[in-house]
Amino acid sequence: MSKLSTDCDINFPRTDRSRIRREPHLGSYLRSDVYAVVDASPLCHIGYVIDGAPFVTPTMHWRKDNRIYWHGSIGSRFLKQVDGAPACVTCSLVDGYVLARSALNHAVNYRSAMMFGTANVMEDLDDRAEALRDFMEGLFPGRWDTLRPVMEKELRATSVLWMDIEEATVKARTGPPSDADESHVPVWAGVIPMQTMLAEGQPAPEASASTRLPDPLAALIASGRLR
Repeated sequence: MSKLSTDCDINFPRTDRSRIRREPHLGSYLRSDVYAVVDASPLCHIGYVIDGAPFVTPTMHWRKDNRIYWHGSIGSRFLKQVDGAPACVTCSLVDGYVLARSALNHAVNYRSAMMFGTANVMEDLDDRAEALRDFMEGLFPGRWDTLRPVMEKELRATSVLWMDIEEATVKARTGPPSDADESHVPVWAGVIPMQTMLAEGQPAPEASASTRLPDPLAALIASGRLR
């Protein structure tokens, strides 16, 4: 295999649109780095241009290989107009506040992936059901088969969209403040970590007391894992 083809397998292409200009040392074009942020993030923001105006919508997402999926209501005026349109999907995670000895040296430790491609609306109902199953199983393994079967009218009311990731970059910051040379200033400096984690399940008010939280969900909550 040539070096060029190897690079294409490992990295997303660097283009004028995706090239990291500010603090490029914090960036990466590695597919594995992009996928790691996408898979860890519980939420994404999707940007479109509709009728000449920009719109950004938050939604949950899931990934299969180099394709990212999201869903919404079939009645959304956005989703009706974006089929075949350029889209930008961003996933971000904040890992901590970085407190320095001067205000303008404060920062955050973060991971952020920005992806570009073309939005596509999934038309086939069986394909929608399979994609939504992947979504559910990615969050709660084994749960799909325990639920009431999805009805056709529910599938018809749900849009599923997908985008092959054509270009993507990751930026991330880790570590302490960058002002060690000002250690003589008598101000506390360091990192306050930030974590998003699962908490104890709260049953629906109408749920029977005999219907207990399934063991897989209890284990997932105990692990604190989001995805």
